Amino acid sequence: MDTGTAARQDTVAVVVRQWRAVHPELDTGPMEVIGRINRCAALLQQAEDAPLRRAGLSRPEFDLLGALRRTGHELTPGDLVRETFSSGAAVTKRLKQLTERGLVERRGDARDRRVAHVRLTDAGRALVDGILPEQLAYESAVLSDLAPKRQDELADVLGELLSRLEGHMGALRA
Repeated sequence: MDTGTAARQDTVAVVVRQWRAVHPELDTGPMEVIGRINRCAALLQQAEDAPLRRAGLSRPEFDLLGALRRTGHELTPGDLVRETFSSGAAVTKRLKQLTERGLVERRGDARDRRVAHVRLTDAGRALVDGILPEQLAYESAVLSDLAPKRQDELADVLGELLSRLEGHMGALRA
């Protein structure tokens, strides 16, 4: 065990020490990385979701609205499935709720009646644009204790991991 690991006192370090006591023959190194990513994601999401809750939105609903806002054009429900990593049924349900709230509009395709096009309404755009700065300010505050160089290094390493997972997840689970 390296001295950095021995000195860590976060929740995952405690869990890893417990597992090492029960199964000293197992390599718990991956748990130190994946466990910390998962724990950080859960804690970040709890705090980041506060503005969403105040606006009456769930994280998946905001992700859908955000996809429409950041692409800047209409998307089909299939596009939204790919953009938000959600199932078709989940996107359909969210679109129905967001349409009822007046945040998105759906229109049929003139050439193919099976296709719908979804766009943000002015109210949906205003909602996303109001929430995003608050989320970014929170994220900046969370990262402020890390030097900019360390933030860049962390972004690079996580980007590398994410690219590998996006490209190989099916093969890893098979």
